[in-house]
Amino acid sequence: MAHLNLPPSKRNPRQWKLLDFISALFFALVLLFFLLVFTPLGDSMAASGRQALLVSISDPKQRHRLVALLELGRHHQPIEACPADSVDHMPCEDPRRNSQLSREMNFYRERHCPLPDETPLCLIPPPLGYKISVHWPESLHKIWHSNMPHNKIADRKGHQGWMKEQGPYFLFPGGGTMFPDGAAPYIEKLGQYIPITGGTIRTALDMGCGVASFGGSLLSEGILTLSFAPRDSHKAQIQFALERGVPAFVLMLGTRRLPFPTFAFDFIHCSRCLIPFTAYNATYFIEVDRLLRPGGYLVISGPPVQWPKQDKEWADLQAVARALCYELIAVDGNTVIWKKPDSCLPNQNEFGIELCDESNDPSYAWYFKLKKCVTKTSSVNGEYAIGTIPKWPDRLITAPSRALVLKNGIDLFEADTRRWERRVAYYKNTLNVKLGTPAIRNVMDMNAFFGGFAAALKSDPVWVMNVVPARKPLTLDVIYDRGLIGVYHDWCEPFSTYPRTYDLIHVSGIESLIKLPGSSKSRCNLVDLMVEIDRMLRPEGTVVIRDSPEVIEKVARMAHAVRWAATINDKEPNSHGRENILVATKTFWQLTSSSS
Repeated sequence: MAHLNLPPSKRNPRQWKLLDFISALFFALVLLFFLLVFTPLGDSMAASGRQALLVSISDPKQRHRLVALLELGRHHQPIEACPADSVDHMPCEDPRRNSQLSREMNFYRERHCPLPDETPLCLIPPPLGYKISVHWPESLHKIWHSNMPHNKIADRKGHQGWMKEQGPYFLFPGGGTMFPDGAAPYIEKLGQYIPITGGTIRTALDMGCGVASFGGSLLSEGILTLSFAPRDSHKAQIQFALERGVPAFVLMLGTRRLPFPTFAFDFIHCSRCLIPFTAYNATYFIEVDRLLRPGGYLVISGPPVQWPKQDKEWADLQAVARALCYELIAVDGNTVIWKKPDSCLPNQNEFGIELCDESNDPSYAWYFKLKKCVTKTSSVNGEYAIGTIPKWPDRLITAPSRALVLKNGIDLFEADTRRWERRVAYYKNTLNVKLGTPAIRNVMDMNAFFGGFAAALKSDPVWVMNVVPARKPLTLDVIYDRGLIGVYHDWCEPFSTYPRTYDLIHVSGIESLIKLPGSSKSRCNLVDLMVEIDRMLRPEGTVVIRDSPEVIEKVARMAHAVRWAATINDKEPNSHGRENILVATKTFWQLTSSSS
């Protein structure tokens, strides 16, 4: 074939120069960035090296087979480790999943859990360089940097006294945005207006808590504060709080009731929490009112209280408080303090606030949409009010009237209290569980009932997250009445906490947590529940499980799969029923270089 012979100038009408190559390379890199970030290609490429480690979520049948083998004790290898980038994973607060949801009322920042078949069956590893946590009370002031090497808060909030990096530690001077000189002087100022000391106030809620220095400082006053914040741009603030040994929980006030009973808290605090209390016809203020005990105190510090350019918001906030008959105690700078009345019929108001009808159960709060009505207080005849209930610590052992939600509730309460005193003594003296030692600070009771287990630990340097399963009798109000804290939860879903946050996890009747009430049919499986317990437990942490010998035998078979060292023990003497007790220790393992 003949070739056309063109002069050089005709062969290449556009000469490629250095600038052309640079431009082409730039656009190629931009295209690659969009492919990796905004398409499934990026996720699949990132996961391609891990598939040998995980049970693929694209094959539920394979996952079901593995679960069945584990339950039968026929899978003799430990469950594989999750990838290294999952060290802080919370399945129900996954930003990549939740960012696709509606922004209305912060719906996307609430809990949204994957189905079990959508969740890889693997064990969350500790981060590289993880050390056994600093013991309480030193942990209140310093933690290991390597346990959560997230410098964002220290960099952005260090000048406000939140935290700072020093050598191998993060240090916590005790400050906050509204109290950069420390929480102690701020609490002293509040003490001029509300009874911080003396046991009148025991349970508190700190909304949008940062690293929980406010709640940590109140512990010395005998006030037990549950601090909460969402998973947000302030990287791991709740994780820092828990690592410090301060009660904390990942939570967002959005479209649903918070998972607490009515009249739970003696004191509710917001320091620059930025919750729009008067938005949506004052729905968020109404939710705070549901949670605050009659005679309790509400403190809001920061915007919009006497804040520049927020005159309307501040006026609206005062109008809502007046409509609900709140007594204004003081406005001190940018801090307002109100006291809730023992009873109130809402005044005529621009927000349309009315009393809830009789069909409303104010203590039901598991995936329950926020109500725009106010819980009645006049019907309780003041029996839940501050000043009527016993002071701390007497309220811990006094049977509250709300125990009558169950038949013979007062007798049940007193028997439960005595039972757990015997059981905890047996745990310590015979089973050598390290309760009462510096090794255990953060404790969870997964099936708390009346909080008897936590009450029996009153002399130990611990705090207990009492969890009342959402499908069981709603006894969480009794737990709060006795001056303890906790949440509602369904154990067929992951819990709203970071990995490695509890030193001891206790559960009585583990199989009941996965069963349909009054049925032998399971709603979920023990394998997933034990993997979730392992996620929440710190390395070298302790698990104590009570159940029938058959269930304990099954749990013991699975303990090896989650890398626990377990022993089966007889129940305490003179105890009724057929029970064995499994005591297990989570081994301290690290990812190998080949698995990361």
